[in-house]
Amino acid sequence: MKTLTSGEIAAYCDVNLRTVIRWIESGKLKGFKLPGRGNNRVLIEEFVSFLEQHNIPIPDDLKSEITPSILIVDDMMPMAKSIQRVARRGGFESHIATGGFQAGVMLSQHNSKLMTLDLSMPGMDGYSVIQFVREQPKYKNLKILVISALDDISLERAIKIGANAALSKPFSNDELLETIKQFMLD
Repeated sequence: MKTLTSGEIAAYCDVNLRTVIRWIESGKLKGFKLPGRGNNRVLIEEFVSFLEQHNIPIPDDLKSEITPSILIVDDMMPMAKSIQRVARRGGFESHIATGGFQAGVMLSQHNSKLMTLDLSMPGMDGYSVIQFVREQPKYKNLKILVISALDDISLERAIKIGANAALSKPFSNDELLETIKQFMLD
């Protein structure tokens, strides 16, 4: 999760640093102190929420931090790039992870609303990724679209353990884009 310092927030809002500290201390702005040093930090999402509550415009450079994106998880880069081209054609920002562990790291770095997921990957397979994501309360709203060449029984198992939908490889680009839009625009 990306954070801002109280100084950065003061600069965004064109106010004194003490004003930001008072907002945090009074609970108007949700923040936390770093252990040992006592410096304040605020999650970008919390700062944006604060701005929205007070009808303050959101700075352009922060909008990209909060724009929902798609995390594409596939160990085959040509397939991942193909999915990414379809997502971009639909106007959606996307990021690629080539394995389950990398997907976990990238989920914490980006505001992903949808994850496309291959089931057959070395190391941490797609089923393990689904189980990990569904055990994390902070990802409860993340939609999971399995895209796999495995049989229907495997796809049904993925849905049973927590995927929202499944597409078989090969798939049509139009079908993929329609499914992406359904999840990203709901």
